Amino acid sequence: MPIPILYDIPSKKPLESWSLNPWKTRLALNFKKIDYQTEWVEYPAIAPLLKSFGLPPNDPTDPDYFTAYSIPTVRFDERTYVMESKAIAAELEQRYPDPPLHPSAPLVAEVQKAVNAAFGPLTPILISAIPRNLLTETSAGWFEDDRKARMGGVSLAQMEAEKGGEKAWGLAAEPAAALAALLKKNEGPFLGGEKVQYADFLIVSFLHFVKRVDQRHFERFVALDPAFAAIYDASKEWLARGDH
Repeated sequence: MPIPILYDIPSKKPLESWSLNPWKTRLALNFKKIDYQTEWVEYPAIAPLLKSFGLPPNDPTDPDYFTAYSIPTVRFDERTYVMESKAIAAELEQRYPDPPLHPSAPLVAEVQKAVNAAFGPLTPILISAIPRNLLTETSAGWFEDDRKARMGGVSLAQMEAEKGGEKAWGLAAEPAAALAALLKKNEGPFLGGEKVQYADFLIVSFLHFVKRVDQRHFERFVALDPAFAAIYDASKEWLARGDH
């Protein structure tokens, strides 16, 4: 069986995966102990590369739609490329069913909604820091221009100044508590207690993304509830491979 290739977005040196959605896929690959390769793709090259594979664009009617061509994408063999973390998780589960992750479980949608709710208020803080703290020169300018266009001409710096800071943290407190409550239903550290599933990786990838953006933001977020540190620490073996 060919070794899968994960297409991921590079960081500035030291090179390591940072983006939330690719980490969902990377966690699943690492958990299932699948041998894979990583190919790093700068932001301006993503759409041209994926188009060259013959991939159709993401469905704009999908509730989670963000852009036509996106990473993560995985090449499973010379004829099979899969784009978008949900679709990749389903393909991984079909090809590598053991150990199972249950990416189609109803809990996945519930947890994704809760993660989005906690992430939303912190967007002005986290997204504005990405080009400063993480991206290479090749991608940083592209990212700032793209987000400015998406926000109707509002720059990341303006968004951060107007909606970031303590205002953002105050708005994040309630949805973060709701997310923690999901983790504590079965006494953790995972959503199902001691057994990990794909829905857990939606939370872990978010926490790791926050950490990669800024260690101080990570420490502040996990301090909101002990459940966050518990699931993150319990997942460290699957977070260990992020640089290749």
